[in-house]
Amino acid sequence: MQKRPRRSGRAFERLVSIMATLRSEQGCPWDRKQTHESLRPFLIEEAYELIDAIDKRRIKDLPGELGDVLFQCVFHAQLAAEKNRFDIL
Repeated sequence: MQKRPRRSGRAFERLVSIMATLRSEQGCPWDRKQTHESLRPFLIEEAYELIDAIDKRRIKDLPGELGDVLFQCVFHAQLAAEKNRFDIL
């Protein structure tokens, strides 16, 4: 398997930057209103969709489902970073 740490690292940094923009004053009103508690159902839903793809051996769906779970993780991490609980990067 070929490793692509630089490309992957830049892509992850871009995702974190997009999330910060979505949560900013110039960002999306819906995203700005969210809390860990309000996002909980979305994280659960995305995790179940990933598990379903794994259980049904839908390998072609894994990148998208993993991306959805990662997006939820970054969303929660951004919320915590805004409260200075920890850094994402």
